[in-house]
Amino acid sequence: MSNQPNTQAPQQLAQSCADAMYQRDEASRNLGMEITQVSPGKATVTMPVSSIMVQGHGSCHGGYLFTLADSAFAFACNSYNKATVASGCSIDYMLGAREGDLLTASAVEQSRGNRTGVYDITITNQNGHVVALFRGKSYQVRGEVIQSENNQ
Repeated sequence: MSNQPNTQAPQQLAQSCADAMYQRDEASRNLGMEITQVSPGKATVTMPVSSIMVQGHGSCHGGYLFTLADSAFAFACNSYNKATVASGCSIDYMLGAREGDLLTASAVEQSRGNRTGVYDITITNQNGHVVALFRGKSYQVRGEVIQSENNQ
């Protein structure tokens, strides 16, 4: 099995990386997030808005929206089996999400260099309305998402 993940086709590698990360990501799983699509440099993640996510004005707390976007960002930028973290993020809120909404975060790689990248994430509701826009800047650290036998 040595280095087997690195010999996978890009789409298979992206899916394997997402699967491995999702299994270790209790935060995303406990918020009801599901990865609906992943490919090199891209990821789509859904999350239902539950009652515990609603703040004092009756809409989804911005922290949960940020978390959803950040998760999609993580799955997209780690799709090459290179351990990658956020170096900075920003979010603009466009529309309040309500309890019962199903939100979708779609992450798209805008640029990727040797160690850094830029990703744009759009969060929409079930009606296709834009709820928030998020930009994440990534930084590649040492290691792999899927450890090969030789690196364990």
